[in-house]
Amino acid sequence: MAYNCVVLIKQVPDTKRITGEAMNEDGTVNRMALPAIFNPEDLNALETALQIKEKYGGKVTVITMGLPAAGNVLRDSLCRGADNAILITDRRCAASDTLATSYILSCAVKKLDYDIVLCGRQAIDGDTAQVGPQLAEKLGITQITYIEKLIELSNNTITAQRNIGNGWQKVKADIPVLLTVTGDANEPRVTAAKKMMKYKNARTPVEIAREMKANNPDATEQELKSLVEMKQNDLGSKGLLIKQLSLDDIEADLTWCGRSGSPTKVHRIQSVVLAAKESKTIEPSDKGVSDMIHELIEDKIIA
Repeated sequence: MAYNCVVLIKQVPDTKRITGEAMNEDGTVNRMALPAIFNPEDLNALETALQIKEKYGGKVTVITMGLPAAGNVLRDSLCRGADNAILITDRRCAASDTLATSYILSCAVKKLDYDIVLCGRQAIDGDTAQVGPQLAEKLGITQITYIEKLIELSNNTITAQRNIGNGWQKVKADIPVLLTVTGDANEPRVTAAKKMMKYKNARTPVEIAREMKANNPDATEQELKSLVEMKQNDLGSKGLLIKQLSLDDIEADLTWCGRSGSPTKVHRIQSVVLAAKESKTIEPSDKGVSDMIHELIEDKIIA
């Protein structure tokens, strides 16, 4: 039996490269100062979906909500083996917290024919692990979180092993189901060279519009419109036009989107600056590391 999978993915700032220059004065991350990457555990969720497709059949559709630049992770997904990609981009999505984000994503998923919805356990730019469970609630389907192994899938029933911190738990559930996948679940495959050559030219409508404007600075509005339409038709005929949706397209209630649909409020942001006496330079050698460990043991910081 074939199973259609929908994978929710996110383009995030590379938090491993955060420096003083990557922080705003209010303590928030300046995303423009950091390279954007594919959220790591979303790659594990995608790999799980691709393995399901290879073993049982069906299709894999990836969805992301974000700025036009998020088209990069959609192309990456297609190069890894996804069948379809959808970008939800709308200025009215701005300032959405996890509650608003999960609502918007649920509106998009409800438009699709799906059996299994997959998400990464959490995103590295928020670390809340809330969107997956909230999405399952809004879809009205069973959820299995912290998946580290897919054991069996048969007769519309899925059996999986989930991490519970100090052990693991074997869980069985009926389909449709939502899974959140951990980084230990698998080793994500690399992009396939053949698919990379095909999908490197895949574009969303908003990317096409920007490229046409940049390449034809003297064109009139009507000429640009015609060029964009021609390019979209050309890519569409080759299967390279990435689907783009607005909040209107997914029939979302605007009161539940963006800032108005986000009850989360930041009460206070505190910047922590270490004084010189609170930090110590460790020599990058075996002796330096050994001395540091002995000192930590003496101070009873580690046993």
